[in-house]
Amino acid sequence: MADGATSPALTLRGVSKHFGGVRAVDDLSFSLGTNEILGLIGPNGSGKSTTVNLIAGVFPLTAGAIQLGGQAIEAIPEYARPPLGLARTFQTASLFPGFTALEQMLVGGHVQMRERGIGALFASRAARAEEAARIQDATDLLAFVGLGGCGATPIENLSSAQQRLLMIGSALASRPRVLLLDEPAAGMVAAERRALCDLILAIKARGVSVMVIEHHMALIMKVCDRIVVLNFGQKIAEGTPDAVRNDPKVIDAYLGVSH
Repeated sequence: MADGATSPALTLRGVSKHFGGVRAVDDLSFSLGTNEILGLIGPNGSGKSTTVNLIAGVFPLTAGAIQLGGQAIEAIPEYARPPLGLARTFQTASLFPGFTALEQMLVGGHVQMRERGIGALFASRAARAEEAARIQDATDLLAFVGLGGCGATPIENLSSAQQRLLMIGSALASRPRVLLLDEPAAGMVAAERRALCDLILAIKARGVSVMVIEHHMALIMKVCDRIVVLNFGQKIAEGTPDAVRNDPKVIDAYLGVSH
């Protein structure tokens, strides 16, 4: 667990997901510490994406339990998890066509709005003040993720790497305690990956616990405090980057093949 951690930000205990006779995730247990960066790696088909979808609430569990900051969330629907402090990005860009970068960021922050209903409908003073604060927060977050000055840019005019940064910013706009990054470096060149490493570390510095699902091992080894390795839906290793890098089971199952 990372320095200064008190209790797990996210805990999986005995989590399983079966699709018919296929055990996509099988009796998986691990935790993400408070203010920690945890890597989740493994070969294609190892259960990484299914695990993320279980945490996010896309799929119901076959068995097991998931806690967010000590609160059981396995029975809470997907749409109700972001307000509890859980945010995620996706392997492919999940953005709103026709929106500007700033508008996308404002959508991301909507789950934390306090002034809703009649007050928001008739633009009360509190609603107007909150809207102004949200616009400033969104502008600040755009700068934080490296998109300062892009607020008025249509999403379609952003590069693939910029769209990925915008996804991260939009997720951060919901003020999460836990952020799940699913293949954030996909399609990025070396300089963009280095900037992404710096961003992930800066997110941790803001007090957000981060789980990174990524194939690019240099990034994982650089930013992660600990790493969990999956194969065929089961955890085969867990530990520091150095321990995982030198684990014979991991080398045999994953790192020894084209990495």
